[in-house]
Amino acid sequence: MAGEEVSSESTTLESTPTWAVATVCFVLIFISILIEHLLHLLAHYFNKIRRKSLILALDKIKSELMLLGFISLLLTVGQKPIANICIPKSAGESFLPCQSYTLSEDIVEETKCAEQGKVSLMSRSGANELQYFIFVLALFHVLSCVLTSTLGFAKMKSWQSWEAETRTMEYQFSYDPRRFQLAHQTSFGKRHLKCWSDHRILRWPACFARQFFSSVSKVDYFTLRHGFITAHFAEGSNFDFHKYIRRALEKDYGVVMTTSWWIWMYSVFVIFLNAHGFYNYLWVPFIPLVMLLLVGTKLQGIITKMCVDSHDKSHVVRGTLLVKPSDHFFWFGWPKLLLHILHFILYQNSFQLAFFTWTWYKFGLKSCFHRETEDIVIRLAMGIMVQILCGYVTLPLYALVTQMGTSMRKAVFTETVVTGLKKWRGRARKNLAFKSSARMSLDASLQTSLSLDTTLSFNHIDASASFSTVDFDAEYVAVEIMDNAGNVVQGKQVPEAEDRNQKPGPSFDGFDLSSSKKSQR
Repeated sequence: MAGEEVSSESTTLESTPTWAVATVCFVLIFISILIEHLLHLLAHYFNKIRRKSLILALDKIKSELMLLGFISLLLTVGQKPIANICIPKSAGESFLPCQSYTLSEDIVEETKCAEQGKVSLMSRSGANELQYFIFVLALFHVLSCVLTSTLGFAKMKSWQSWEAETRTMEYQFSYDPRRFQLAHQTSFGKRHLKCWSDHRILRWPACFARQFFSSVSKVDYFTLRHGFITAHFAEGSNFDFHKYIRRALEKDYGVVMTTSWWIWMYSVFVIFLNAHGFYNYLWVPFIPLVMLLLVGTKLQGIITKMCVDSHDKSHVVRGTLLVKPSDHFFWFGWPKLLLHILHFILYQNSFQLAFFTWTWYKFGLKSCFHRETEDIVIRLAMGIMVQILCGYVTLPLYALVTQMGTSMRKAVFTETVVTGLKKWRGRARKNLAFKSSARMSLDASLQTSLSLDTTLSFNHIDASASFSTVDFDAEYVAVEIMDNAGNVVQGKQVPEAEDRNQKPGPSFDGFDLSSSKKSQR
């Protein structure tokens, strides 16, 4: 049996039927072209519905898949060089995932390492197994992003009816600025102005629990919408706040789809902590959940804090309580920080689920990676809980609250308007450049003409007539006649309009000399 296994493993393409090689290549090419065609159809659909941000997100998914494929290619090419890197046996038996594990006799070490009494840094079979993990990680990353966006947009779809309600007479009456009422009597005040609202220690536990029960209520949506429109538009504007939030969230998916370098470094660190002595199965699966709950609590706290600040400024309100958007409600005054944290949470959760699926497929459900049943339950429960909670609760809450920053985002304009503004800006730049070049050429010609010698001599005048430089931009034009000694014979300041209306006489470069002749007589 051992001889048969060795012979089967050493079979190369020289002893493989060409029809078998052609069949495998055909299947691989067919699957690749099918996937590429499906992605092309999806991009065409996004372009048809004018979702440019989703097209950019799809392109980033393609780039991520290409990056993972390039890593897998490097592993394939570098299997032998990596296996030829020899390390001492003591180093090869340290930081193992399993508590008691000895090197299997079936594993054939490289001849170079075996002759030195050492072991390979990573065997060829280990590199092959790592390629499987990269494929599973890419698959789960894409599935996680798609599932998160589906849950998020499904939750936000219910807000569409709230947006339609803002155009009814009942809503206009409720938010009529001619009505005065106390802040704590408004619906928003009744929800957030509690005994615990002014105390941070009491406010955080209440906001933590609120994200599980009606995380975004109708009154929260109406009040934040009213504050956003009042801050950036005219009061009573019919701005579609729901579509704006949707466009902004679509742009944010472009960030979520990518994998930053620091996330890759964290993933490498988690792989290192998978050794037996760290007991990472007891605390690593909880990191995404704790961070997600912390972000959700912060978002709920921002809504309550805006209500408290508005109440402190005025106890009597017109129409309804008005909240003022500001960056100081967010951590470090940076609303985008919450998006990067959610990005890290989603990737880390997909990494945990991919790692569990890969170990289950390659080593079985009961292996050294999953020693106890509790380990399996914890990983699965945390992964599913984080995925649902992030997509259906925290992400829609983030999409609403982060609009309460000081500045509004570019998503306030539709794709058609953005395209029109870009075209107008390009034409304006061209016109400005053309006018600037024309003005420069005109100034150069004027300087050349004014630099010429303008001294004249007349027979009936004893002194030579010389004229000072003319300022064509001034309201009045000064004309001076000087003798040879440089003394002014006559100087007169004539308005331009009057100068133009005079009858033409003997002139030089537009200067009338008739008045000079009369004075000399």
